[in-house]
Amino acid sequence: MSAAATTCGRLECEKPAEMQCPVCQKNGLTLGSFFCSQDCFKACWSTHKLQHPGMYDPFPGFKYTGALRPWPYGPKKTIPRDIPRPDYAETGYPKSEMDLKNKAATTIPIVDSKEQEKIRTVCRLAREVLDAAGRAVRAGVTGDEIDSIVHEETLKRGAYPSPYNYNGFPRSCCVSVNEVICHGIPDTRPFVNGDLVNIDVTLYYDGVHGDLNETYLVGEVDDQGKKLVDCARECLRLAISEVRPGIPYKFLGSVIEKHARLCGFYVVRNFCGHGIGQLFHGPPSVPHYTKNRAVGIIRAGHVFTIEPMINVGAWQDVLWPDNWTAVTVDGKRSAQFEHTLLVTETGCEVLTAGEGEKSIYN
Repeated sequence: MSAAATTCGRLECEKPAEMQCPVCQKNGLTLGSFFCSQDCFKACWSTHKLQHPGMYDPFPGFKYTGALRPWPYGPKKTIPRDIPRPDYAETGYPKSEMDLKNKAATTIPIVDSKEQEKIRTVCRLAREVLDAAGRAVRAGVTGDEIDSIVHEETLKRGAYPSPYNYNGFPRSCCVSVNEVICHGIPDTRPFVNGDLVNIDVTLYYDGVHGDLNETYLVGEVDDQGKKLVDCARECLRLAISEVRPGIPYKFLGSVIEKHARLCGFYVVRNFCGHGIGQLFHGPPSVPHYTKNRAVGIIRAGHVFTIEPMINVGAWQDVLWPDNWTAVTVDGKRSAQFEHTLLVTETGCEVLTAGEGEKSIYN
């Protein structure tokens, strides 16, 4: 085993580590491969060995675009019967959304004051859950552990984790690491120093959904990674500052792409913001790039998300064979931030704003 300046790969241990797993060393692997002692190495072996070539390969022959690989999922979680559920909870089929889609409906609902209060409440709860998950992000923690926090914190609030069984999605939130643009399935891979980790949380409560996400830095992240995360956050803020009645939805994309390009980065085109409320996803569609064909004009009472995904390299994505995990085509990193907004008579209200964030734009 060779020396390296890092922290022990065992979650419970924060000692300096100078011993590397010999299999990892042979294969040129560094992620989570250093340990402070043989005891810690042995304690982690059952999960650590899964990162070794050939030990876990659910998609034989698939050509990955970057360094990230899938890891096994943790145990399936359960939801108590007394938690109110959306229409897809049992079947995985979002009937209300699909009925609307099949009708090619593009009318953007004007949300009345009673429903606005419901959405404010669920968005506040979703913010609390995301903050709880975000506080746990550090080297050694796994995506599955983050998912468990989201699951339990959601249930504590009497809410349903909206992603769970939505079109068959197997977990309670999305955890997207490094080159994963979005929809990463939380698994047992430990986060390592330098990772970018996006956590996407949506709650269903009192008949409505609330949605937000943020990207977190794990340990010491390089300057480019920090710049990427700052750029994605600022892209969202700039777009929000333009939200007010009378503005075409397609305009928001030009605001986002202009700033991303100034930073030297690129905007993902195949995923967009969306209407939210009684439906998890509904009209309007809110693209994040310029020269898009978004339909509709922003009106008071509209509720929707903006969630720009910003890439270091090319904007195109590749889907893993799990049919969920979208990664960058060149394996370079991606970062994202998301808020749910309510349009007011003069601007908008950021329903998922965190502590210290501006929540009212006029």
